[in-house]
Amino acid sequence: MASKDKVFYLKNTLNISGNLTDLSTPKIMGILNVTDDSFYDGGKYFREKDIVRQAEKLIAEGADFIDIGGYSSRPGAKHIDEDSEARRVLKGIKIIRKISTRIPISVDTFRAGVAARALDAGADMVNDISGGELDDKMFETVARYNVPYILMHMRGSPQNMMEFITYEHLVAEILDYFNKKLLKLTQIGLKDVIIDVGFGFSKTVDQNYELLKNLEYFSCLNHPLLVGISRKSMIYKILKTTPEEALNGTTAVNTVALLKRAKFLRVHDVLEAREIVEIIKLINN
Repeated sequence: MASKDKVFYLKNTLNISGNLTDLSTPKIMGILNVTDDSFYDGGKYFREKDIVRQAEKLIAEGADFIDIGGYSSRPGAKHIDEDSEARRVLKGIKIIRKISTRIPISVDTFRAGVAARALDAGADMVNDISGGELDDKMFETVARYNVPYILMHMRGSPQNMMEFITYEHLVAEILDYFNKKLLKLTQIGLKDVIIDVGFGFSKTVDQNYELLKNLEYFSCLNHPLLVGISRKSMIYKILKTTPEEALNGTTAVNTVALLKRAKFLRVHDVLEAREIVEIIKLINN
């Protein structure tokens, strides 16, 4: 496995719309789901005034990025058509850009068409839960726009992903998945790739914690790691609680993720994540 110094030297910046973002301090990605059925915040930010309020809150609390999604990817989520997803996303991007022209926007979609329309509307990067598996045009799309790409591991689709939870060697198989995907992305010229092991996607609770325990091994891929575990079932099921009561557990798991070299935290609660980053900075310095 690559040494810590080598990992940080190779991928310690991200090119976002021509500006280099320094990743020596981990970044906070605030979640803005403009959906009606996401597992935690579905329906909360569907109206314009609610989107404005939440976007302003994320920025005020210190979000480095806003990740906007118009398609719920929770297990068993209902399927919506591409135009409906795009309308939601484009509405959200337009609202965010009225509030801030500077904060980078990530579009959370597995559809190349939605990604392209979002990038044309002012988004800066693409967050693809399917790693290009659900739309074979996604890789060529992000390469054409030359934007950062969040490459996540998932099997199947949001509707059936929990049917694909059998692994012989979990960490090794997911590492192999990323190596193959990264080779394809490198061959088409895409350099700024962020790795997301996909907590909660086609993985059991125990498998999620096995991945968390071994998260630092994914640094050998020489790409920054993003962790998205905010209020997920791997936390609230263990604590026998609900997503609404899972903030403390989220903070605990996010802390472990940062200690294991995560460079991005994708969260609903930006202020609490920002506080973790400030403390971890003192430990790592």
